[in-house]
Amino acid sequence: MASELQAIYVMWIREMKRFRRSKSRIISTIVQPLFFLAILGSGLRGASLGGMTVDYMDFVAPGIIAMSILFSSMFTGISVLWDRQFGFLQEVLVAPISRFSIIFGRTLGGATISLFQGFFILIISLLLGIKVSSIFGLILTILFMILIAFSAVGFGLTVASKMRDFQGFQIIMNLIVTPLFFLSSSLFPIATNPAIPKIIVNISYVNPLFYMVDGIRGSLIHKDYAVDPLINLVIVTIFCIFMMLLGSYSFNKTEA
Repeated sequence: MASELQAIYVMWIREMKRFRRSKSRIISTIVQPLFFLAILGSGLRGASLGGMTVDYMDFVAPGIIAMSILFSSMFTGISVLWDRQFGFLQEVLVAPISRFSIIFGRTLGGATISLFQGFFILIISLLLGIKVSSIFGLILTILFMILIAFSAVGFGLTVASKMRDFQGFQIIMNLIVTPLFFLSSSLFPIATNPAIPKIIVNISYVNPLFYMVDGIRGSLIHKDYAVDPLINLVIVTIFCIFMMLLGSYSFNKTEA
């Protein structure tokens, strides 16, 4: 038991050190969300879109928080490819510890890093004047952020376990994540906007990221959300469990 806990800690602290030493990663994953929040949010602060009843900064902040967590979590998959290429993954897989400890340590490390960045954007949003609905809503927002982090890490592990090169991984991730992001109502209303075609609304309802963003928006500002935050919480929790199990299974079947 002690060796398994130590293995989890080693994998977690390794992800922390890798992140701390990667200055370009820190800058890119913080500056990009800040660009959307400060430039896009401030520039369109007085804009009025169909289905939107709040200030645009209030509307877009939940989507930017989810985006920062999502894109940061994907780096966990890249770290798997990196470790496979340089032989570290093979050394870990043959060690006398369970693969569950390896997976859990990696997942915990990736989720911790993405949550750090998510909290940074959340704090900036509050400083920019985002109106929080209640303390309970803020707690619920943090819970959504945790679920998004673990879901994204599980997804990244699933894709990385099936691939061997960095370029292919990035192409696949961009191909999947970019449409999901624009169909998540992060930047503009979808389900609450009568001008959006019905087919787009229906597609958004099968997008798990939609419920993540909608859940944060409903919890944080409690306005302009399409689904009750508690229903969103159930859906996102189920999706998180599914992605964690799928990611664990895929990583368990991978070969160094």
